[in-house]
Amino acid sequence: MPSELNPHLSRMLFIPHGGGPLPLLGDEGHSNLIAFLKTVAPSLGKPSALCLISAHWEEAVATLTSGESPALIYDYYGFPDEAYRIHYPAKGSPKLAARIEELLKRSGIEVHQDAQRGFDHGLFVPLKILYPDAHLPCVQLSLLHSLDAGRHIQLGKALAALRQENVLIIGSGFSFHNLSAFFTADDNQSDAKNQAFQDWLIDTCTNEHLSANERETRLTHWKEAPYALYCHPRAEHLLPLQVCFGASNGAAARLVFAGEVLGKKTCAFLW
Repeated sequence: MPSELNPHLSRMLFIPHGGGPLPLLGDEGHSNLIAFLKTVAPSLGKPSALCLISAHWEEAVATLTSGESPALIYDYYGFPDEAYRIHYPAKGSPKLAARIEELLKRSGIEVHQDAQRGFDHGLFVPLKILYPDAHLPCVQLSLLHSLDAGRHIQLGKALAALRQENVLIIGSGFSFHNLSAFFTADDNQSDAKNQAFQDWLIDTCTNEHLSANERETRLTHWKEAPYALYCHPRAEHLLPLQVCFGASNGAAARLVFAGEVLGKKTCAFLW
């Protein structure tokens, strides 16, 4: 088992955020995820702010939301009207955005602030369950268009100082994200591929017998994992995990969720 969490560092959490707004619409295929998000908050301490990396925002350079009150971006389609009336009035934090910009620049990473950009569903859907009172100020950090795993690990390393400043870091993605597979009848072969990749990812993130360098090598070259490109034809839903890992200084994570979402096995990790 991974060692006890360091009480002097704020937590980091990688989660599956589910399919669009479905977790907020009571979808049965998300029941396990909903139950997890409703109960995990006490494990996260009492953060004063939150930095979230969502799979649903990519930019050429690292970009931060820096508005005082970002609007919600309903970046999904084909759902009932109620999905477009969801409210999550979390405040932004220009001060935290400036601090993150400083940390990224210090690490030689080009960074922009965007005071107009809102919060996408990778933020407001899980947070409405996790922190329903919306009391934490939030800043979103984009992924990079390159989708290069190594560069995202470096982003995370630049954020590591936030853990000593009581900022909760959340990677909001999905450890399985093959859209066509979600809508294809299950069969033993696809289930085995799904399971093989999850087993590899769990071992990579939680096995204390791996060194930090071994863990980083695996996550940098994640496409070499069993059935990696079946589980992730495109990398954007996995890369928030690489950012979290980078901020962990190579530490082993704790597996805090291993269940099914929309019939596919997926997992969540806590550092």
